[in-house]
Amino acid sequence: MVQAKGRIRFVLLATGLFTLIMAMWAGLVRMGWVLPGLTPSAVGGHGPLMVSGFLGTVIGLERAVGVGKPWMLLAPLLTGLGALGLIIGLPTMIGAVFITLGSLCLAAIFGYIVRHEPALHTLVMSAGALFWVGGNLLWVGGYGIPQVVPWWAAYLVLTIAGERLELSRLVQIPRSARTVFMAFIALLAIGLGVHAFLNPALGWRIFGASAVLLAGWLLTYDVARRTVQIPGLTRFIASCMLSGYVWLGIAGLIALFKGFLYGGYYDAALHGIFLGFVVVMIFGHAPVIFPAVLGMGMKFRPAFYLHLVLLHLSLLLRVGADLVDWVPGRLWGGMLNAVALTVFLVSTVLAIRAARQTPAPRVRK
Repeated sequence: MVQAKGRIRFVLLATGLFTLIMAMWAGLVRMGWVLPGLTPSAVGGHGPLMVSGFLGTVIGLERAVGVGKPWMLLAPLLTGLGALGLIIGLPTMIGAVFITLGSLCLAAIFGYIVRHEPALHTLVMSAGALFWVGGNLLWVGGYGIPQVVPWWAAYLVLTIAGERLELSRLVQIPRSARTVFMAFIALLAIGLGVHAFLNPALGWRIFGASAVLLAGWLLTYDVARRTVQIPGLTRFIASCMLSGYVWLGIAGLIALFKGFLYGGYYDAALHGIFLGFVVVMIFGHAPVIFPAVLGMGMKFRPAFYLHLVLLHLSLLLRVGADLVDWVPGRLWGGMLNAVALTVFLVSTVLAIRAARQTPAPRVRK
């Protein structure tokens, strides 16, 4: 039974990582690189593959393993199946329905968590899951990807913010600061509603303002400000957290001052969030999450900083090129983003092999 559970976890994690590779491939094709081997639904599904196929599956798997209820594995299973449907060329609506069902399962998981641990951080993460459901329902209902992508971004921002809020209990945040935190989340929710149903440009600006405010709050109160002084894996994780908040703030500023504009500013704001903030957080949490999911150790290597620095530098190139409409810089920035993610995958595999079944590290994030 234990071995069967381990195999299921491995297959689901492998599905998420495979989807990441396909999402990178699709993103490069969409940018203008001539690359073979993808179906039209996969190329058009770059955003859903990255957000739901990769991040949704990995987050759902991590939550299911953490709580330990077998039914919870439905969340990563359904999102993984939806992503695979997009990759192999099934009608987009089929993949969208499976992904939506998976997001509903994740919302149910958080409902279970809130019931057993009613706290601010669990409520925040639950709100993020509900935003993901809302965005997916809009997608199934016929809204275009640009119209629903802020909802997907809110899901990931609140998932990460909730996790960091949980850890911030170590630094005894004042009640007034927590109230301010919730006000920023309320502003984000207002931005989503305005963007989807009233005025996309205004809603995107409101969303950008909330992202800037949340980034500032996290930079001020996150425990990473203290743990960055501890050498080894703990410092690496903290470095990912702090640098990710900077990118969230940058992306928010672009959205705030430029609105919902297609082209360079749109690309810069979205990838500032999804790559600079979310993927960097994945870099930081992978040495803890992957061992927990797979039941094996993962040895920290200073080489981890290679994919972190490469992603930051390539994203600087891409965002800078976006802002001045320099197409070659945008293309090469995107290609180097994919290289950084590939280096991350290779480095992770090597770190797991090096650990040779040693226990997962216990660190303060």
